[in-house]
Amino acid sequence: MKAAPERQLRLLDLQAIDTRLSQIAHARSHLPELAEIADLQHKAGLLDDQLVRARTEVDDIAREMARADADVQQVRERAARDRARLDAGTGTSKELTAIQHELESLARRQRDLEDVELEVMERSEAAQSDVRELERGRAELGERITALEASRDDRLKDLDFEETGVSGPRAGLLGEIGDELVGLYEKIRATSGIGAAALTRRRCGGCQLELNQIELNRIAAAPADEVLRCEECRRILVRTPESGL
Repeated sequence: MKAAPERQLRLLDLQAIDTRLSQIAHARSHLPELAEIADLQHKAGLLDDQLVRARTEVDDIAREMARADADVQQVRERAARDRARLDAGTGTSKELTAIQHELESLARRQRDLEDVELEVMERSEAAQSDVRELERGRAELGERITALEASRDDRLKDLDFEETGVSGPRAGLLGEIGDELVGLYEKIRATSGIGAAALTRRRCGGCQLELNQIELNRIAAAPADEVLRCEECRRILVRTPESGL
């Protein structure tokens, strides 16, 4: 392939742009905030699951508490009726004695139920405390995620701004270089990441290997408009005043 030396030199400008654009793309996908956000979101998901279970437990205990309260209230109401009958003295002596025995039994039953009620109340307070603690932790985690997302967005805006500035001259360079040479450059870049490299001080800027004297002699003898390729990495090798030929 033939191309004017100045067009070949412009390949180095194009490669510099593409290299920086690749670096920007890599930076965009490897922001430190991204990994931290993903980690915190995973932890937030685990906390959300714990919160669901903790709130479910609170609801279950609340229903248990309602049943315990109802049982105690039922015993109290029965005892109140018996006490009223006993105080009124209505009924036979045998009936009044039976009422007295029932009151004693109800008193024991009420103490047992109140113990159960107290135990349920203590579990309810502990469960509610767990929910409050989980909610506090989840809120703090949410604040950290929000702050990291804001930092991520700021960094992305900076990268987008830089990308716009860097890529601006690219279209003009493509026109200066020409379709055929750009096509070869893009084909090589697609497989190796670098399509064109400068020959600087006898060394290929693509693979960083120093060329042997035979290869250097071949390059030195080649016409200025001949598009050269590195024998090692097959990238377009652009001659510059610093090539050392």
